[in-house]
Amino acid sequence: MDDKKNINKKVHSLILENRYKLTVNGIDDVESFDENNIVLIVDQDILIIKGSNLKINKINTDTGDAFIEGDIYSLEYGQFQKKGLFSRFFR
Repeated sequence: MDDKKNINKKVHSLILENRYKLTVNGIDDVESFDENNIVLIVDQDILIIKGSNLKINKINTDTGDAFIEGDIYSLEYGQFQKKGLFSRFFR
């Protein structure tokens, strides 16, 4: 059953260099970012990048490429849940 779930997933890749430079391919969108966290949407999942002094040097959502620099502490996947318009008003 898990094989069927992975069939529709598009390919993405991560290249981490010296825990400072990260190249991500195959992203759909950027959910949020600040100097400590960057949240990317990757094929109906989220990729959370945690660290300090994080910055997105270059991003192209048409090609799905992002180039990130900073002190990277962790990379974490989670499930993306679309929030409705009203859920943003009632936090």
